[in-house]
Amino acid sequence: MGTAKSEVASMLETLPDDTSLEDIQYHLYVLEKVKRGVERAEFEGTLSHDEAKQRLGKWLDN
Repeated sequence: MGTAKSEVASMLETLPDDTSLEDIQYHLYVLEKVKRGVERAEFEGTLSHDEAKQRLGKWLDN
């Protein structure tokens, strides 16, 4: 990932010309959440699919 400015410029290039400010704000919000999630996964690690199923099992079992 580049600088914040370059990330925003890249995102704006992919959006249609008639995009509203509200849509741009939403895309910025999602971009930030994904960035934080990736950083957290790199720092704290991730779970395998089986580990996630085991932890969520009490809610997923019918």
